[in-house]
Amino acid sequence: MKAIRIAYLVSQYPAISHTFILREIRTLRRLGFEIQVASINAPDRSDERLTAAEREEKLDTFYVKQAGVIGAFKAHVYTLVTQPISYLRGLAFALRLGQFDFKKILYGFFYFIEAVMIGQWMRRNQFSHLHIHFGMAAATVGLIAKQIFPIKFSITIHGPDEFYNTLTYYLTPKILEADFMCCISHFARSQLMMLSPPTVWDKFEISPLGVDPDQFTPRPFREQPNPFEILCVGRLVPVKGQFILLKAVSRLIAQGRILRLRYVGDGPDRQALEDEVKQQGLTEHILFEGAVNQDRILTFYTSADVFVLASFAEGLPVVLMEAMVMEIPCITTHITGVPELIKKGENGMLVPPSSVEALAQAIALLIDKPDLRRTIGEAGRKTVLQHYELQRNTERLADIFRSHLS
Repeated sequence: MKAIRIAYLVSQYPAISHTFILREIRTLRRLGFEIQVASINAPDRSDERLTAAEREEKLDTFYVKQAGVIGAFKAHVYTLVTQPISYLRGLAFALRLGQFDFKKILYGFFYFIEAVMIGQWMRRNQFSHLHIHFGMAAATVGLIAKQIFPIKFSITIHGPDEFYNTLTYYLTPKILEADFMCCISHFARSQLMMLSPPTVWDKFEISPLGVDPDQFTPRPFREQPNPFEILCVGRLVPVKGQFILLKAVSRLIAQGRILRLRYVGDGPDRQALEDEVKQQGLTEHILFEGAVNQDRILTFYTSADVFVLASFAEGLPVVLMEAMVMEIPCITTHITGVPELIKKGENGMLVPPSSVEALAQAIALLIDKPDLRRTIGEAGRKTVLQHYELQRNTERLADIFRSHLS
């Protein structure tokens, strides 16, 4: 049977916060798919900071911006000469996206430049289907490419960013033009339904992400840890609610709780968070570990007694799945698609977003009740094994590709 060939387009590949894309691609290849990747931007780290798998991926990835002016010039001249009508149609479409906003028109022109480069890369490598993760800028490039070249395209929708500015991200036109769309949660699908007529709803496929339970194995359970270790893995950005977690932990420390919070991740909020920790004299209790590769993240998971994510908005966080499959009890907020993964009091704890009091109470409850920690941790692993296992869910995605592309 001939292998299905798919070109993947990503805004940045590899990227430390999107390792699930790398896992998906490598698993699809093991399932017999021929996948090549194009990335708009270079990797987010230098070669020496990439993992071995990421370095392998980088060698085979086409980087649009690195192709430079010469690469763009060649792609555009070739396209204009060989298919002038479709070239001009694509240019007109890209500029119309901006309507009467000069900045958007300018961005549309830049996306057009990248779209032509992607289309010619696909032509050279004989790909006819383009799949894109996230419905934002890279998907806009794919949308324009479809106006110029005889290709199909599909998108994996994560949320929540796409849903907060649907006009800027041209989400409705993408829904109408895409051949199909993969939704990582029912919540994500519901948002696409809200933005489109029922006649296109059959385009929306549920395709959950997953983690490898052989890589993320249960860590040793600690009955009476001292200090009690709290772990938070994620970008240090406003949407993650890191200041809420800091305030909750500060409140518990003031009550005499012996605990330690580790933030694993980096971002624009880091300096302000560190300043707040210093101001409160909590530098021995709250630590900032920075961004950490997958080959080091297990060390932090293994020492954690509870995992906390105080986000204001999310898609369906893979870090929760990683913690759960390692039997680390998780506390997070009752938002977007998260309740599809975590059932309150059964396989995790859900609290209202923005509530310092509720978050502090949930952490205190798990500190005081080791049996509950153990029960929730074990239930969390079972949930992931049943519904969010990487191999099974990638096979599900493979079936979606086969049904639409065979």
